[in-house]
Amino acid sequence: MAIGASLAHTLARLEAMLGDRVTANSAVREQHGRDEGYQPGQPPDAVVFPNSTEEVSAIAKLCSAAGLPMIPYGVGTSLEGQVMAPAGGLCIDLSRMREILQVNPRDLDCSAQAGVTRRQLNTHLRDQGLFFTVDPGADATLGGMAATRASGTNAVRYGTMRENVLGLTVVLADGRVIRTGGRARKSAAGYDLTHLFIGSEGTLGIITELTVRLYGRLEAVSSAVCRFATLDGAVDTAIETIQLGIPVARIELLDEVQIDAVNRYSRLSNPVAPTLFLEFHGTTSAVREQAEQVGSIAAEYGGGDFQWSQDEQQRQTLWRARHDAAYACKALRPGGEIWPTDVCVPISRLAECIRETRKDIDASKLVAPIVGHVGDGNFHVIMVLDPGDRGEMDRAHAFNDRLIARALDLGGSCTGEHGVGLGKRDYLLAEHGGAVEVMAGIKRALDPRNLMNPGKIFLA
Repeated sequence: MAIGASLAHTLARLEAMLGDRVTANSAVREQHGRDEGYQPGQPPDAVVFPNSTEEVSAIAKLCSAAGLPMIPYGVGTSLEGQVMAPAGGLCIDLSRMREILQVNPRDLDCSAQAGVTRRQLNTHLRDQGLFFTVDPGADATLGGMAATRASGTNAVRYGTMRENVLGLTVVLADGRVIRTGGRARKSAAGYDLTHLFIGSEGTLGIITELTVRLYGRLEAVSSAVCRFATLDGAVDTAIETIQLGIPVARIELLDEVQIDAVNRYSRLSNPVAPTLFLEFHGTTSAVREQAEQVGSIAAEYGGGDFQWSQDEQQRQTLWRARHDAAYACKALRPGGEIWPTDVCVPISRLAECIRETRKDIDASKLVAPIVGHVGDGNFHVIMVLDPGDRGEMDRAHAFNDRLIARALDLGGSCTGEHGVGLGKRDYLLAEHGGAVEVMAGIKRALDPRNLMNPGKIFLA
């Protein structure tokens, strides 16, 4: 059967099963064919909106029989082209799977469908004195966060999705449903399939349900802003804070270009200087002690006095400004586009990596603020570009190549948070060498016809 006829036949069967939750509308397809990164969109042939694991399984069986690619989709906040459809096929939008299945306060865990967003979950948990810690900034879905191994501002203390997912329900390429892990906090039974699927970016299966760790709400939370005379001073303060074991909950770096962008976009009046945003969690006495320790370190490296935000509304305003950094960058250049990229290095090499990166940006004559989760060695460069300016785009590509080569030379990774997708696929071999073929072997074993999000991570 020709591919066009096969697609039409499959869509007819899906429409009989799901009704108007199947669409080939061009606007919907375009929306689902791009994320928030810089790459031009590549729309799927159609989009389907399941409500349950059983429906996802049925969809996968039909696509498998027809040989149609399947692209899982949450809310489209990825940055490296993970949701694009270079081979066409069916986009499976899980955003309507928004049921919180159970909360177990005594065990500090809960289970939810993949379309539940982090804000939805935390709103649901608030009255029970609990919260979910992983905070990538965007109101991403739990399924998308697991698929891309998301982290964010809280990762330095609470870990990434890798540390906070206990179990998964996954639909495989042929429609089989498997459950990995469970609610027990440890197990030595068999292969750790949960962590195989976390970070697999939809190339091995479709995550439809998750069980995640929760934490009790804290007695005291305080946020602070500290400005520095130099970028090195801010980075060195972050490094020493971590090396001394101070359990800071968040420690975020914004260089002076990023602070200027945030001021304009969020209508703030921060002095334009390298700045750390910090947050401390714990008892009142513990928060005070942590803040005093970090304050002493900052003073040694040219930091000014802390500007405190203990009121919850003030703290939300502070962190919303931080989370809106990418949008603030885009606003620097009306009509421009942003190309966000990231790397991660051992914290002992972080100052060197950021210093050389800032020099490279200036030499390349790019508008490219630096912002990062410096407590775990991860930082982002957000290039603000004119996609129609070929020379500028060439400089951006060359800069990105050098940034990643620099990080790898320092013992780091080509991405600490964004994932691989299409955007960083070409760098995977340099980072992992022969292990890439092992990854490809796992892909072939679970998805021998390369139907699950084809073209992402590597060419299977």
